[in-house]
Amino acid sequence: MSEKSKLLYDLMMRKGYPEAFTRLICAEMSTDFTAERMISYISRGKHRLEDVADEMLAIMDLRNHIKSKHIAEHAQAAVNDLYRNINEE
Repeated sequence: MSEKSKLLYDLMMRKGYPEAFTRLICAEMSTDFTAERMISYISRGKHRLEDVADEMLAIMDLRNHIKSKHIAEHAQAAVNDLYRNINEE
């Protein structure tokens, strides 16, 4: 568990969320990026469990979108290098 995930765990426990639910959320929010986003959400008040779960899914969707974008950018850069090398020969 990252340091940010530990902070999220402590925050959720202080806010009164069930421990099993908190452990599940923190297991999914395991990177600094995802944990920081969830910390920001949880800090704004006490939310229903369903709303926290929805926010977790939205954060995971955003993370996957950003990850896919980086993969596509890397692939495009490789293709560009390939074309550049072919044209130089």
